Amino acid sequence: MNNHQKKFLRSLLHERNVIIWIGQKGLTDAVLKEIDQALNHHELVKIKIRNGDKDERSKIIEEICSQSASINIQTKGSIAAIYRANTDNPVINLPN
Repeated sequence: MNNHQKKFLRSLLHERNVIIWIGQKGLTDAVLKEIDQALNHHELVKIKIRNGDKDERSKIIEEICSQSASINIQTKGSIAAIYRANTDNPVINLPN
């Protein structure tokens, strides 16, 4: 994914709401399953991580991306935006 495509995805974030909330229990299998379903449906997902400090949130985001085969598009404070293309039923058409 090139920088132009990431910038395009960041422009789409303004109109999107947080879909997944990660609380005190952290990243569980149920949360990972929910993230996977959200990525299949929306492709671009905002996640709010409500625990830990910056380093812990970074580790959680890295784990989410590796487990879900997604890309971290942007992180601002406790909100991360991740993207995974849906090859069967694409929702977002990325520019070249």
